Amino acid sequence: MKISLPLPLAPPPGPSAGPVHHSPAYFRSRPLPPSLPGGLTKRPPPQPRLPASVPVLPPALPPRTGPGPGPLCPLVRPPSGRQRRGGGRRAEGAGRGPEGGASGSAAGSSGSWASGAFGRRRRRGGFGATMPTVSVRRDLLFRALGRAYTDEEFDELCFEFGLELDEITSEKDIISKEQGDVKAEGASDVVLYKIDVPANRYDLLCLEGLVRGLQVFKERIKAPRYKRILPANGEIQKLLITEETAQVRPYAVAAVLRNVKFSKDRYDSFIELQEKLHQNICRKRTLVAIGTHDLDAVSGPFTYTARPPSDIRFRSLNQTRERTARELMNLYKTDNHLKHFLHIIENEPLYPVIYDSNGVVLSMPPIINGDHSKITLKTRNVFIECTGTDLTKAKIVLDIIVTMFSEYCEKRFTVEAAEVIYPDGKSYVYPELAYRKEVVKADLINKQVGISETPASLAKLLTRMYLKSEVKGDGNQIEIEIPPTRADIIHACDIVEDAAIAYGYNNIQMTIPKAYTIANQFPLNKLTELLRYDLAAAGFTEALTFALCSQEDIADKLGLDISAVKAVRIANPKTAEFQVARTTLLPGLLKTVAANRKMPLPLKLFEISDIVVKDSSRDVGARNLRHLCAVYYNKTSGFEVIHGLLDRFMQLLDISAGGEKGYSIRAAEDSAFFPGRCAEILAKGQSIGKLGVLHPDVITKFELTMPCSALEINIEPFL
Repeated sequence: MKISLPLPLAPPPGPSAGPVHHSPAYFRSRPLPPSLPGGLTKRPPPQPRLPASVPVLPPALPPRTGPGPGPLCPLVRPPSGRQRRGGGRRAEGAGRGPEGGASGSAAGSSGSWASGAFGRRRRRGGFGATMPTVSVRRDLLFRALGRAYTDEEFDELCFEFGLELDEITSEKDIISKEQGDVKAEGASDVVLYKIDVPANRYDLLCLEGLVRGLQVFKERIKAPRYKRILPANGEIQKLLITEETAQVRPYAVAAVLRNVKFSKDRYDSFIELQEKLHQNICRKRTLVAIGTHDLDAVSGPFTYTARPPSDIRFRSLNQTRERTARELMNLYKTDNHLKHFLHIIENEPLYPVIYDSNGVVLSMPPIINGDHSKITLKTRNVFIECTGTDLTKAKIVLDIIVTMFSEYCEKRFTVEAAEVIYPDGKSYVYPELAYRKEVVKADLINKQVGISETPASLAKLLTRMYLKSEVKGDGNQIEIEIPPTRADIIHACDIVEDAAIAYGYNNIQMTIPKAYTIANQFPLNKLTELLRYDLAAAGFTEALTFALCSQEDIADKLGLDISAVKAVRIANPKTAEFQVARTTLLPGLLKTVAANRKMPLPLKLFEISDIVVKDSSRDVGARNLRHLCAVYYNKTSGFEVIHGLLDRFMQLLDISAGGEKGYSIRAAEDSAFFPGRCAEILAKGQSIGKLGVLHPDVITKFELTMPCSALEINIEPFL
């Protein structure tokens, strides 16, 4: 590939040219936004941070806040007016896929923040937590709760319970907003409540669980006791797993709901819960896939195996004829719902499939069920199977489904067991429906929450949160029974949080802190934010790239030997893309440019983030350095643009060119840059970085086709 590398407007320094100085006036003469004032003051919003796979787009983004080591996800404030309340306690780590592992936890870390809404304070708050929204019919909800509420009263009830009434709407309003008034004609005017639910409260993702939780919270009912029973005839349903499934989805669990009575509303809720679980804990079916079947339409024992797609043939849900698995995959590529799940098994040599004893296909997880065993309003006995790559999540999902809908069984809150037999002969009975007990000291709860309640009072508060509790031992200990519906309780802090919610955050007395402090942004982060604004104002778009990269990115592609790069290596990396901590920001920006080559030229990107270098003097053996990196990609190299950006950077920091306290550049050699087109940047009596035109080999290795100039400096010496 031939790449044009024209000479820059300013002659590059030669080997013996000595330091070359450029006045700040050099860049001051270049066009900038007319409203841009001088100095580090308020600026137009910065350009968005972009991952390498996202096209460059120019909308504004709020500046990053917090003292984190790099540009993490911005802390986005709620819309003006009413502040969002409630919130997912933790960012949910559950999902379907290898990242969850075989024993992933159901919760992460909690957080909270002050809210101006009605003078209240946020509960269950994680800034970045994505909260599922449950839509329920208002009248149906009130009928289940046993009384009617005004919108304000129900909003207050949700607030007390740690939820949020997000929106009051109707099916007609939703369609009207999304598709227009014409499409909305004839749609239902029934009032819908959209309720935000914490991401790890799987028991609140349906009407049944929501009503049960609120009724227990208001002490109108006691929490039910869930029981696992054997079938009356003594013949337990069996699910046999073959060794072929180990290649795709090795785990499965199962259970039976006997003598269920479905109505239209119950049936809709049953289907909706499965969809919510698929999107939440099942991580879009990558960790777990749920299959529900009419047990009377099939015959056990059932076999869970894996076969070549050409060998699997059945009539899938709502289809009129049989197709092979390969034909079904092609069919569903145009299905707006199912096309998002095809990638999970599409490229696998074997597809998972479940048969009954007569060879009838129940399902091809995680894609589609068979039409033969589909659930209808007339179904009375339901066989539930959950397959996946994460056994812990599969058991949680099964527990949630059966506990929510065993309410409609002839024997309420009882679930018929099923036996799962693995290829090695080991068998397990599901669902587990395990109750476990934890002991927490009352003093711990009082201290952490900031209240002074008796152990008996705290036990009563916890019981209202679906955690049956009683005082034990010396009178300071509270024994809490955690039901199978509360998989989110994994630590004492979760119990403390529930006690605080039941007590009422607004009832906690405010006190003046013993230590007076003034919150200030770290100087390094403040400098970073100010620079972000000015670089964006100079016409550069900000990108956010990964802190981890491959060894090839920081060595081979930059013309270096990996043995000479003192990078912090990741032990047992799961992917070749994340082998080491980056030692330079340049590879990430070049990969972002490569992903956005179809965007209009020139591409001008920058990033201000941390790199990691080894440091034996630190207890962790490494330290972070805050770097600024910028690239210019166009039909010409644009060295003058990058050089001008350096001058603008120095101008903003009030550092003049030349002199002991000024800055200068001098000729340098670097394998990443074209010979004779590289300069070292000197300031504060030290080398702070380099700039120049990238070497054609580097451009080729990053799959670029045009010249590119780059600048990278360490900004920490300027603090």
